[in-house]
Amino acid sequence: GPASHPSCGGASDKLIRCGGSSILSETTEFIGAEHVMAKRAVTPEVGQQLIDLVVGCEARAKALGEDIRGGQPTPGNIKGGLTTIEEKSLGCMHKAGHAPLQGVLEYADSPTHPGLWIMDTPGQDIESISGMVAGGAQIVIFTTGRGTPAGNPIAPVIKITGNKATWEMMQDNIDIDVSAIMSGEASITQMGEEIYQEILRVANGKTTKSEDLGHNEFSIYKIAPTF
Repeated sequence: GPASHPSCGGASDKLIRCGGSSILSETTEFIGAEHVMAKRAVTPEVGQQLIDLVVGCEARAKALGEDIRGGQPTPGNIKGGLTTIEEKSLGCMHKAGHAPLQGVLEYADSPTHPGLWIMDTPGQDIESISGMVAGGAQIVIFTTGRGTPAGNPIAPVIKITGNKATWEMMQDNIDIDVSAIMSGEASITQMGEEIYQEILRVANGKTTKSEDLGHNEFSIYKIAPTF
């Protein structure tokens, strides 16, 4: 997270400066820090939409007898060094770079104009990816500290890790290692540029590791809410 998230944010910012759109997903990963992200909204109304989205997500969970805050951070997150859900959310927001927030999308809806958007998706990786792709995402950037294998039958999934141990164990499954940031051998700016260049290479036909391995996972929102 400390390496991969801001690096992805740098790539997202450059993509937006070039006239593209970037979608940040997983509503549960804003809990406790939604007010910070809301300050980046282009209008107060958009900021309130984000806050309402997170509040509604927690309310639906409580209606089903679940406490999202009580289950976060996950055991894997804690092992990786996270201590609170707010800390996790603040880190996840770095994937959005520094661009203004243009709007909040329902699951599988499409952005209406270029810029940064947030989509309401569950925290499950495959459902989240499927929603963004259904909304028009052409390429997915997926950060993983522990090496989650994930792909999609429609859009290429570029996997990024900032964990050197994960990279060494799963080079056949992960596209870019940004752990050099943690060792001081590279900067966030440099790795953000590398991710951006990889986006261009994939857009021009390079296959991702998930494509090479045949990963084509797909899942959408169920009838009942999932978190």
